[in-house]
Amino acid sequence: QVQLVESGGGLVQPGGSLRLSCAASGSIFSFDRMGWYRQGPDKQRELVATIFSDSSTYYEDSVKGRFTISRDYDKNTVYLHMNSLKPEDTAVYYCNAYRSMDLDLWGRGTQVTVSS
Repeated sequence: QVQLVESGGGLVQPGGSLRLSCAASGSIFSFDRMGWYRQGPDKQRELVATIFSDSSTYYEDSVKGRFTISRDYDKNTVYLHMNSLKPEDTAVYYCNAYRSMDLDLWGRGTQVTVSS
């Protein structure tokens, strides 16, 4: 069973940047999509960004123009580049890998705190 491990979270000031990584223990080539979700304090988990097998991407409206999702097949890793961070981006960020019919994996999350 492939496992996902997120890293790269931390404390950053408003306007700063972070790069989150989601490393898979096996090949990510067969996944239909991989994505980043987040769950802020007292909020439901929400989709932030997705990258599909055809390399198309989707972004939630509030992060468009600030966040970029990318993928490295050689390293079996998906990244979330986050710029111009705002306090409302504070959340636990989770990585997800999905394959139709047989796979829906989650990592344990990495905390991102945006505060001065």
